[in-house]
Amino acid sequence: MNKRRNLLSLLLLFTLISVAVEASRHHRSNRASQGTPGVFDYYLLTLSWSPEFCYSHPQKPECQSGRHGFVVHGLWPQYVQGYPENCSTAPGLANPGEMADIMPDAGLVTHEWSTHGTCTGLDANAYFKLLRQAFQSVKIPQRFVAPNENDSIPPQQVKSEFLRENPKFSANEMTVSCGNNYLTAVSFCLTKDLHPTACQNLRDCRANVIRVPRVR
Repeated sequence: MNKRRNLLSLLLLFTLISVAVEASRHHRSNRASQGTPGVFDYYLLTLSWSPEFCYSHPQKPECQSGRHGFVVHGLWPQYVQGYPENCSTAPGLANPGEMADIMPDAGLVTHEWSTHGTCTGLDANAYFKLLRQAFQSVKIPQRFVAPNENDSIPPQQVKSEFLRENPKFSANEMTVSCGNNYLTAVSFCLTKDLHPTACQNLRDCRANVIRVPRVR
């Protein structure tokens, strides 16, 4: 009897360890990993809602004027599972300030290049040219250009308004992100030549209603 109990205990322990290892593998598959430049599946263009970012980061350069709505956070290489980071030490832009009209923080420009841009297989000039092209291919709905009043809206309505202004995208090719029931970002999934493509393993905001702080 004792031998049987010991055997069952060992089998149970083995099963639990196997489940834990598999769960760990699945969790890591959605994390960042150091990749090879140019080896990835698609791009994620992320536009952050500056008024919400500036609420908790008032000291940041983009927050000094308070006049920004959506700004480019980044153009990120993605895998179907996870994403690469810090793929090389290639030099960034000689003048990060040249991106200030859509990325109003030179520190962010430098960070985005070293963390994400180096994984594209492009040099810095080509990467930021592509990033600008991606941003200019998306039309911001008038409601979100420079609102002067705080708003509350279902996240699916945010998505619907973007899709109405950008009919080349479908619902599974963009996401709306939130934090603590506030709008934080919208993101668009793009092929390497900037055509819309299905997002992989990315979720929309699940709140019923999100707040949209005004642009000062």
